[in-house]
Amino acid sequence: MAIQIGGGITIGGNITITNNTTVLAVGNALTSPFITVYPFESGSGFGTKYDNPGTTPPSATYAIAFNPQGDTIALGSLSSPYISAYAWSAASGFGSKYSNPGTLPGGIVSGIAFNPAGTAVAASSQSSPTLIAYPWNSATGFGTKYTNPGSSTGLSTGVAFNSTGASVAVVGNSSPYVMVFPFDAVTGFGTKYSNPGTTAIAGPNGVVFSPAGNAIVVGGNPSPYMSAYAWSDSTGFGSKYADPAVLPPNLVRGTVAFNPAGNAIAFAHSTTPYISVYAWSSSTGFGTRYTDPGTLASSNGYAVAFSPSGDTIAIATSSSPYVAAWAFDSSSGFGSKYNNPSTLPPNQGYSIAFGD
Repeated sequence: MAIQIGGGITIGGNITITNNTTVLAVGNALTSPFITVYPFESGSGFGTKYDNPGTTPPSATYAIAFNPQGDTIALGSLSSPYISAYAWSAASGFGSKYSNPGTLPGGIVSGIAFNPAGTAVAASSQSSPTLIAYPWNSATGFGTKYTNPGSSTGLSTGVAFNSTGASVAVVGNSSPYVMVFPFDAVTGFGTKYSNPGTTAIAGPNGVVFSPAGNAIVVGGNPSPYMSAYAWSDSTGFGSKYADPAVLPPNLVRGTVAFNPAGNAIAFAHSTTPYISVYAWSSSTGFGTRYTDPGTLASSNGYAVAFSPSGDTIAIATSSSPYVAAWAFDSSSGFGSKYNNPSTLPPNQGYSIAFGD
């Protein structure tokens, strides 16, 4: 492997990293190795796939998160131990797998997130406890599980920290469908915030806070396929934003994603065009839906992510090539679709994440 910094200093073998390069991970179903990671450079697209991890995840990867420091990749899986973490380097790819946490999640992990400081990792589980979190240290791995929060959403499908790390949200299939807790990396979960005044959609699949931390958005099923609220760490849920004028055509799956500037929000969904992106303002909520990409993805979108610079948007899809990526600009919307990677993920993409 190799790393190229800035103007073109290359160290080692065959992977080049420039200032415009990030990494893009796709979690796969049914077929080992269940995780596929590529260098990705804006302007040129997918690079040569990184080698598979030495210890393969146990089964389908439903969730992916890179820690903020970029030296860890964590995965949520269909089968035990349900949560796995690996050392990671953009120069060399996967390192050793960390030891499993002392207390495992109770079942399938379909959402995973690091706090902004990288000192805690939280997971949403489809079995009790449905929200679980651990201290995290890249040198030692998982710490002792935090005490479970006092409230539960039922089968949980997504989790997110806000930009300060002082709040953590979870969505699930029991009313009120979205819950938010104060969080401290030393003491863990606080007392749940009051539920939103207008109940969220009943089948949520993903949740995200805006980068500014003043909004929270849930995506899922049924129509209108999303619920968005003003948010404050001091007062909790504010008023629900009006639904967008043009809704996605079908249920929103998996992750929901803001671009880093916080002026666009994306949803991956069933039914063509498989991805919907809207202008966003914290004062007015959803703006105009961007024109569909000129070249559509192959099939249902299962998850969506923006690159750290915001100039690329990607989705994981249900049929080959299982991943699609486009240039993106919040002033003009979708640009050209990037060529597919030369080595495709082995099966349908369930999750997706960019890392620095």
